Amino acid sequence: MAKRERGMHELYTDDPERADALVFGRRTGRSRRGFLKGAGLATMGAAIGATIPFAGNMPAGLVPAALAQATATPKGPTLLKMDGKANLVVLGDRPLVAETPAELMDDEVTPTDKFFIRNNGLLPDAAKMPSDPRMWKFKVDGEVDKPLEISLGDLMARYEAVSLKLQMECGGNGRSFFTPEARGNQWTNGGAGCAEWTGVRLADVLKAAGLKSTAVYTGHYGADVHLSGDATRPTISRGMRMAKAMDPHTLIAFRMNGKDIPLIHGGPVRLIVPGWAGSLSAKWLTRVWIRDKEHDGSGMTGFSYRVSKTPMIPGDKGDEKNTAILESMPVRSIVTFPAHGAKLPKGTTKIDLRGSAWAGDNSIQSVDVSIDYGVTWVKAELKAAANKFAFQRFSASIPVPSAGYYEVWSKATDSSGKTQPFQAGNWNPQGYGANPVSRVAVLIEA
Repeated sequence: MAKRERGMHELYTDDPERADALVFGRRTGRSRRGFLKGAGLATMGAAIGATIPFAGNMPAGLVPAALAQATATPKGPTLLKMDGKANLVVLGDRPLVAETPAELMDDEVTPTDKFFIRNNGLLPDAAKMPSDPRMWKFKVDGEVDKPLEISLGDLMARYEAVSLKLQMECGGNGRSFFTPEARGNQWTNGGAGCAEWTGVRLADVLKAAGLKSTAVYTGHYGADVHLSGDATRPTISRGMRMAKAMDPHTLIAFRMNGKDIPLIHGGPVRLIVPGWAGSLSAKWLTRVWIRDKEHDGSGMTGFSYRVSKTPMIPGDKGDEKNTAILESMPVRSIVTFPAHGAKLPKGTTKIDLRGSAWAGDNSIQSVDVSIDYGVTWVKAELKAAANKFAFQRFSASIPVPSAGYYEVWSKATDSSGKTQPFQAGNWNPQGYGANPVSRVAVLIEA
């Protein structure tokens, strides 16, 4: 068996000083901050292809963003080729999983063609679906006084329709930032989007069904097919506490950005549970089961969609008793312009940037940006959200001292006071909750 080569991030984690020496040709035993100069700086500059104006501020063990991406995907990403979809980055093909590059997330409302894809099984057989989407049916049963089976047409006729800009985020978004590597699709920051969803409030339907006093949790089911082909096995079945189900922003949706929801995104009808892990937002909805206990469907047990209550040793097997269900997603910001790897023309004197930030159930209090490796920070201009659970856009303009290589960093702070960390923390076996500062490499030509 061929010996597995350690990746750049593993090498830096094990011995950052030695990694610096191997990559940048300098001796170990001293911190990079304030030391990187002379031959070492020239070597690093050659590797990046430019001078580095703030090289003296770079912490030891920090893999430059320009090199980190190259080592992660030396052959380049696999791009999605699908009618009606942009060039998303494919993370898996069975089931189909594709994330949105940060530069394609440069909208207040994410266009449908740029919206990420996260499937857990195979698409429903289109030939077996009703020719008229309004004939699609789903049921609400369990701990209710009046179980319902309702068609999409009846849903649209009986209940008030609302349109809201709501962010959705895969529970594993940011997983690739964990070291050592956690299990699952290696998302960067692109497992998120903020479309305008039109539907009815789940709460209105549950009120019509009449919740019993024993109703404490939901269980969601969709029509997607298990990868095994076994029609009796649900691909995934997650649920939530009744308080979240009754939130007026939790929808049974039938339109995405003003049009019928495409099949690939869960049409004709799906749940939208904003701010929590996207796996709750069941596609191709067939059933909402009201439970008298915490739901125990596929994706609710073991380490699935769970984070550690107390810190565990990275790479350890973990203890299921030391986990809690992942609910509200962590605070996150991403720089969406300039694009990672952008080259700005000679004579550029400032970097104009913009991005998006969100924080699960919370709102964004502030976003700070830096171009000198976090030594100084500038407060970005932050727009108010269109409604609760919508992306908040930010922008800033930062002067630069000269041409060369820069990293644009952003960190958001939410309304509870939590801020993005410099490195992904609280490692867990399935890799949930990684939300380090956003880093974008930019080159100003000399």
